[in-house]
Amino acid sequence: MKVALFVTCIVDGVVPGVAKATARLLERLGVSVEMPWSQTCCGQMHVNSGYPRDAISLVRNHVSTFERYDAIVTPSGSCAAAVRHQHVDVACLAGDEALASAAGGVAERTYELSQFLVDVLGVTDVGAYFPHRVTYHPTCHSLRLLRVGDRPVRLLRDVAGIDLVELPDADQCCGFGGMFALKNSAVSGAMLADKVAAIRTTSASVCAAGDASCLLHIGGGLSRLNTGVGTRHLAEILAATRGDP
Repeated sequence: MKVALFVTCIVDGVVPGVAKATARLLERLGVSVEMPWSQTCCGQMHVNSGYPRDAISLVRNHVSTFERYDAIVTPSGSCAAAVRHQHVDVACLAGDEALASAAGGVAERTYELSQFLVDVLGVTDVGAYFPHRVTYHPTCHSLRLLRVGDRPVRLLRDVAGIDLVELPDADQCCGFGGMFALKNSAVSGAMLADKVAAIRTTSASVCAAGDASCLLHIGGGLSRLNTGVGTRHLAEILAATRGDP
């Protein structure tokens, strides 16, 4: 099986360690993963901001980059959802039937990390070790668009040493929402305050999630209040082993 890593813009630009952790995890599980250098933004930002026609060149590039792979794995529910639910529509809007067909094929072979691990590789115990009290925030796109369900939690439960505690009102949005946090900052801030308060009730030392963007938002709220609670991407926890610092 020929597998590609779809890194995503935020991971590449802000938290590249998440991409490294994803690759390290997959290779530990016997998956040889490639990272095609021609990948760029998937166009989600354009579509979500109301400019789907401006995303067509990005969709074309994404399809040409990834169509030769049997599976495309990404550590982002948000970007996986964009590929799955937006790319065909963008191609159809541009009147490009051939691109729409190819985009549909790429979409079918695109997996958020937990989906790939559980559904394709058939594993929940990935040999991870993370001796910390952790609570998990299910991000909106992974929860509502991708329907990843309890896959991330099942993976976390099988991590050795972890103390996994349930997050109250876990299905409530953290308030990030991409451009929403900029255009509706007051509402976004109020939603973040609720999420941070919920996290603090768990006495967890780490809040985990499957989207770097949401973790940046949540992490900012936690740090500004000097809570001492850190954030970790799901991939980073699953990639951790005994002997790691």
